[in-house]
Amino acid sequence: MISITLAIIILTAIISFTAFKNHKTTNDLIFYPPAVSQQNQWYRFWSCALIHADIAHLAFNMFSLYMFGEMVEKAFEIIFPGKGKALFIALYLISQFVCLIPTFVKHKNDYSYRSLGASGAVSAVVFAGIFLYPTAKIGLLIIPPIIPGFIFGPLYLIISAMMAKKGGDNINHSAHIWGAIAGVVFVIIAAYTIGNFDPIKYFISEVTGFFN
Repeated sequence: MISITLAIIILTAIISFTAFKNHKTTNDLIFYPPAVSQQNQWYRFWSCALIHADIAHLAFNMFSLYMFGEMVEKAFEIIFPGKGKALFIALYLISQFVCLIPTFVKHKNDYSYRSLGASGAVSAVVFAGIFLYPTAKIGLLIIPPIIPGFIFGPLYLIISAMMAKKGGDNINHSAHIWGAIAGVVFVIIAAYTIGNFDPIKYFISEVTGFFN
C-alpha cells in the first residue's frame, strides 16, 4: 500500500499535467476569490492545490512534500496510533484551507487575482516536520542539508514575510506563512487533544539539547 504522501503527489502530478494542456481545467480549479464569494465555489480552496504554474513549480512543491511528508506520516502513526493517516490527511486539507483565508479576505472582490499551487499545504507538512524533528538538517536544492530545522523555520518565515511585503513576484507568500503556522498549530492541538505527547516540551528539549 502506498503512503498518503505518495498518493497526494501522484494525484497532484496527474491533474497538474492535465491542466498544463487544458486552460479550462485550470480555470475551473484555480483559486479565484470572486468565484468563492459570489458563486459559493468553496471547493477552489482545495482544488487550486492540484494545479501548478509550470513543471518547476510542481516539482519543487512535490519534492518538498516527498522529503517531509512520509517523515511526518510515520511520526503521526507513532504519536496517534490508529489515527495517524487520517490526521495526516486532515493536516493537509485543513492547512490548505486555512492558508488561503487571508488571501480570500483581501481579494474576495478582486477580479484580477488568481492563485494556484499546493505551497500552503506543503508548507504545513514541512513545518510540522520541523516542529517534530527540530534538529534535523535542512537544505534547499543546491544547498546541502546543513541548517537545523529550528533555525531554517524562522528564517524561512522572515524571508517570506519580507517578500510578501515587497510583492511583485506573483507568488502567494501569505499562503506559505499561514500554511506553516497552520501545520505547527495542528500538531499542537492534535497532540494535546488526541495523543499522549507534549510537542512543545519535546521541541524545547531537542533544541536545548542541540547546544549541549
